[in-house]
Amino acid sequence: MHWIDLGIFILYILAMLGVGLYFFRKNKSDDDYYVGGRNMSAGHVGLSVVATDVGGGFSIGLGGLGFTMGLSGNWMLFTGLIGAWMSSAFLIPKVFGTAKKKGLLSFPQALEHFYNPQVALIAGIISLIGYIGFTSSQILAGAKLASATFPALEISQGVLIMGIVAVVYTVIGGIKAVIYTDSIQWSILLIGLVGIGIPLGFLEIGGFEGLRKILKPEMLSITNVSFVQLVNWAITIIPIWFVGMTLYQRIYACKDEKTAIKAWRIAGLFEWPVMAFMGVLLGLFAKVALEQGMFVDLGFGPNTEIDAEMGLPLFLREMLPIGLMGLMLSAYFSAIMSTADSCLMAASGNFISDILGRFYPSSKSQIINSQIVTFVIGALAVVLALSMENVLELMLHSYAFMVSGLLIPVIGMLFIKKPSAKAAILAMVLGGGTTLTLILLDTVLPFKLDPNFFGILTSALTFMIVQQLDKSNSTKDGIFNPRSK
Repeated sequence: MHWIDLGIFILYILAMLGVGLYFFRKNKSDDDYYVGGRNMSAGHVGLSVVATDVGGGFSIGLGGLGFTMGLSGNWMLFTGLIGAWMSSAFLIPKVFGTAKKKGLLSFPQALEHFYNPQVALIAGIISLIGYIGFTSSQILAGAKLASATFPALEISQGVLIMGIVAVVYTVIGGIKAVIYTDSIQWSILLIGLVGIGIPLGFLEIGGFEGLRKILKPEMLSITNVSFVQLVNWAITIIPIWFVGMTLYQRIYACKDEKTAIKAWRIAGLFEWPVMAFMGVLLGLFAKVALEQGMFVDLGFGPNTEIDAEMGLPLFLREMLPIGLMGLMLSAYFSAIMSTADSCLMAASGNFISDILGRFYPSSKSQIINSQIVTFVIGALAVVLALSMENVLELMLHSYAFMVSGLLIPVIGMLFIKKPSAKAAILAMVLGGGTTLTLILLDTVLPFKLDPNFFGILTSALTFMIVQQLDKSNSTKDGIFNPRSK
């Protein structure tokens, strides 16, 4: 990489660390650290939401989908649009008022309000595990990008670099640093993709003629996707808008309910069609570039088997001139950082508010404890990233584990007047456990459905049966409630 590109990238990294340091001086309480003082605007929160949800994992993952299946890969993020708008219609009106009144900091605390503390504790553990995995996927995405950009850099070294940068500014800055840097990072990514990556990439491969000459017709079709694949994406991605700790933190951070709803609608439109098509288009361009021999000097000739998620970083490295490479590299690292920092904050919030705080409650500010916990969880995420290979797989598995355990209790919270705490607990344990077991066993499932489908089904059946048997909802004041007398 030319020194100009490297200089641009280093300046970007220093700027992100500077934002973290600025808010380090501003944070005075856990309210500041985890929910930004509850006075954020729709614009900043909306960009932060989409940056967090799409981020680097989906950016690199979408490139991989475009590389392997073409334009039809865009439908994965259509589920994000549906999830965002459904959440704005059903979830935000239900939880915002309670969060404001009771000063909630986390997603499981909302469950506690409608169920009991034991439900919140189990939800916190499930959410913590899921977000550690999700943070790891973002760090791995950054490492793949760094490795493709700097040939001498091994992926393991890239993991360490990405992990250190993401952890440091998240630890010191808290959620305000995360939201404001997300806004900056997402703006950089949009400018990079729309103004640099897509137009230059299109010209580099020879325009429409290059696409038609190399690609099979189905790669340029938006219907080249199976119904089962759509179902798997839907059941994994749509529910995360109802159970994602990162999203609850941003709901709580908004200054009022209307601001939160507006932010969610903005985020949905940025997910699809904006980011969805830009991501798969660049992956598609990378596929053409490979077959045109653009990567021969890198050791990848036409018809060579390569990691699909490496195609896009390799393409950017080869096509971009000096200066623009530094800007585009910063754009993709921006996307990666914006999700890694948010997931790290979510995991830290789960541990401090929903696990540690459950056994060692304190009315005093715990910013130092929060920063220590954030650092330790970040280190664990780096270790996990070192042992994984596929970004999208790790990310979707993390999603699936959380969704299968937490979705049904949230639906109960939203639509049942007196939901049973016992039903919620059993649904979380059996739903999440079913998905995790199927993933670990690598079981071949009917119709190639995702393990998450069976986890949600198990959770739903469990919840309905127990809810029916426990109509009196005695668990809320009975032995399942640690506060009961």
